[in-house]
Amino acid sequence: MMGNDRFIGYVGTYTKKESKGVYRFELDVHNKKLEQVTVAAELSNPTYVTVSKDNKNLYAVAKMGEEGGVASFSIDENGQLAKINEQSLQGSPPCHIEVNEANSVLVTANYHSTLGVLHTINSEGSVKIVDTAQHEGNGPHERQEKPHLHYAGFTPDEKYVVIVDLGTDTITSYAYESGTLEKKYVFHTKEGSGPRHITFHPNGQYAFVMTELSNEVIVLKYDGNGQFEEVQSISTLPGDFTDNSQGSAIHISSDGKFVYAGNRGHDSIAIFKVTDKCTLEFVEWTHTEGQWPRDFVLDPTENFLVASNQESNNLTLFERDKGTGKLTLIEKDIYAPEPVCVKFLK
Repeated sequence: MMGNDRFIGYVGTYTKKESKGVYRFELDVHNKKLEQVTVAAELSNPTYVTVSKDNKNLYAVAKMGEEGGVASFSIDENGQLAKINEQSLQGSPPCHIEVNEANSVLVTANYHSTLGVLHTINSEGSVKIVDTAQHEGNGPHERQEKPHLHYAGFTPDEKYVVIVDLGTDTITSYAYESGTLEKKYVFHTKEGSGPRHITFHPNGQYAFVMTELSNEVIVLKYDGNGQFEEVQSISTLPGDFTDNSQGSAIHISSDGKFVYAGNRGHDSIAIFKVTDKCTLEFVEWTHTEGQWPRDFVLDPTENFLVASNQESNNLTLFERDKGTGKLTLIEKDIYAPEPVCVKFLK
């Protein structure tokens, strides 16, 4: 939307202080500027949002009174949002949300309630809860006293829903075509690593997992049938860094050549080159020019990257070298209150 020189993006936020909900912004590619950061939808704690592949709908997690769930919005030609409906369950809101390619199924992960939730979406964009999956267990770390689901998404062929559980050090594949979440396979990461998010290589044969507690990227081979096998584990932090840090987001360029991993505390994005064997080679760290970077996103051209710094209430704009993967600071101190995730219309 808006053409090749200007793109619309959205910011999911916490609303504990100044934020009002989901924010909209524009990236001026020609002048290399982020502009017009404004409220797009007033919601309570819409920390994570996702956009349908056809750019017609936005879905946000949110707190709704004593319940938590999903709010569905239509997107007009200017990127403005209009609410369609919402669905919720008792307890805290989910922390991650993703929609499938056909915009017919949506899944969420709930850090506090230990639930993965499956939704269907009708042709108007209205969402409906159809099934839940309850996780059980714990891990050795003090933050692993119970399951903490941090990611729910789809395998590249969309045969399975994948749920990443920080609390039990697991990645679980579910079949879902029948309208229920049917557990198929469970992959166990290193104890105490606390897996947080996963991203798949464009070839569909490898995946990269960001761990929150051990600050590592785990490279996994994916067999196409819901099962994973570890290939490599590589730290996202300098060896001499001993302060508090937590891994955050992980994303891969669409050509599959570079993986980017966020470090809260170290306040950086670690850049890795993907080898021909889909292992990772460290390139460099780039400071996010803010505190506690929760997420970042490549723009539709992938010439730019926008990072969200939760504790310093700012977005940062970088220019990206597609040949080296390196980032160059363009703008910082772009005010966005309590930002968590960032997404672009494409």
